[in-house]
Amino acid sequence: MATKEEIVNFLASEFPQAKIVIQQVGGRGATVKYLVGEADLRPGGTVSGPVLMSVADVALYVAVLGEIGLVPLAVTTSLNINFLRKPAAHQNILGECKLIKVGRSLAIGEVSIYSEGDPEPVAHAVGTYSIPRSRPGQV
Repeated sequence: MATKEEIVNFLASEFPQAKIVIQQVGGRGATVKYLVGEADLRPGGTVSGPVLMSVADVALYVAVLGEIGLVPLAVTTSLNINFLRKPAAHQNILGECKLIKVGRSLAIGEVSIYSEGDPEPVAHAVGTYSIPRSRPGQV
């Protein structure tokens, strides 16, 4: 297992360009916040789909790392997203992940995605991460 601080430091080192803030990690889940800027908007006054997909992927990654430790080569093998309604253009995006299963080689989770301050989800994603066979603490 990795702590929030360890994951924050890891992401800052490996993904310095990321606009994600980890709010919570642990208990087979994670909550992240994406800091929305003008470059993240699309025509029609909304946050772009790729931003929402990024939030889902990072929330899953953070939750998985929280369970298995810092395993950089844990990678996305699938990500399915349903766009439910238009996100607010100038609100940050929150991703709340709950892991459904964490096995030896795969982790599966779901992410509810919100415009900050709005209780109704704007998207819902389900994803799978592949966990490498060789990792710290495993024989």
